[in-house]
Amino acid sequence: MSSYHKKKVFFESLLTLYGRKPVHEALSQKEIKAYRLHLAQSNRPVKILTEIISMAESKGVEIRYHDRPSLSRISKNGRQDQGAVLDIEAPAYHPLTQLDILPGIELIALENVTNPQNVGMIIRSVGASPCQGLILPKKGCAKIDPLVIKASAGTALKVPIYYCDEAYPALSYLKEQKVQLTGLSSRGEGRLSELDTSQPRVFVLGNETKGLSKPVLDLCDELVRIPLNNQVESLNVSVVASIVAFRSIV
Repeated sequence: MSSYHKKKVFFESLLTLYGRKPVHEALSQKEIKAYRLHLAQSNRPVKILTEIISMAESKGVEIRYHDRPSLSRISKNGRQDQGAVLDIEAPAYHPLTQLDILPGIELIALENVTNPQNVGMIIRSVGASPCQGLILPKKGCAKIDPLVIKASAGTALKVPIYYCDEAYPALSYLKEQKVQLTGLSSRGEGRLSELDTSQPRVFVLGNETKGLSKPVLDLCDELVRIPLNNQVESLNVSVVASIVAFRSIV
């Protein structure tokens, strides 16, 4: 691998956090390896920024100062970055196009799962199970931030996560690659135990209250449900993810 390609792979594996509290919390967590801290030149010397700089220096993190327009281009959210942006290392974070589609591979994909705790717990379940990774859209789902990392017990930086811009185009791409799309829905007629384990498959989980959108439901090759008793209508999406992730060994 050339030095250029190594650098490209490394920078693609970086996650960018923004906002003073998220950056402060990330720097305070031992399991998070920070790469570079970006600060606005116009920041006033307040306590939290002084602590951020002190922690970054103690960890040997490179610090760069930028004018506001430049920092906004880095954070991609100039209205909410509060003059503080942090690049952290996540070596298991890859674009979806790098997924090696093999026979029998199983992953979980999320659509519009917005609660950071749910996303974090799903990542933890995926990491502990035979499931080969999580597909996480940048739009519509909770972003990987200190809240998600904390809920995942630190596994968010270790578990294979394949990112994409939006769920529907990503799932369409996978379908073109002959990946079976299995949606979890109360409308489903099939069961997890009845599925063929020899073909590549992605289980698609939807929003905490609304479930999967109609376009994604229509795109799925099949819909399965988890039978519920005692008039319980639904399970938390993180619980569903755990059942799916461990289905082959329990």
